[in-house]
Amino acid sequence: MGYDWLLRMNGFQMRSASSSDCDELSRMYQALWPEATTAVYAQEIAPVLNGASGGTMPLVVFVAEAAEGVLAGFIEVGLRSHADGCDIRQPVGFLEGWFVREDYRRQGAATELLRAAEDWARGQGCIEMASDTWIDSEVSQRVHESLEFKVVDRCVHYRKVLRLP
Repeated sequence: MGYDWLLRMNGFQMRSASSSDCDELSRMYQALWPEATTAVYAQEIAPVLNGASGGTMPLVVFVAEAAEGVLAGFIEVGLRSHADGCDIRQPVGFLEGWFVREDYRRQGAATELLRAAEDWARGQGCIEMASDTWIDSEVSQRVHESLEFKVVDRCVHYRKVLRLP
């Protein structure tokens, strides 16, 4: 089933991202994940925008386009073989990334992006969606919970560099 569709909701046009969105998307990726440059993100997402996920599981990006043609946000959704708190007997739709520009927040773009991701996941045979966020990202946690996600675990990961003797 193809997902090259357009849907206008809450003043935003929801659609599959295309290769012409790469530059604008890479800037939003960098705003969400500042650890890398826009050039790195552009290189990583270009294959996805051209229909190749680069992994063994499908991965797609949907965008919310504002009336003036500006990308207001994106959601990157893929399949995972499992996710914490989900039924281990079947794949699960997983939100790999979800971002709405600050000046478009609280206008319904995040909700509509999530609906696009959920529709895609249902089309892949999923009955559950999963996601994660940083423990200190209260805004992201509130958005997830307002859209019926339930907390299934809290975890703090540690790392230690080993010194050579």
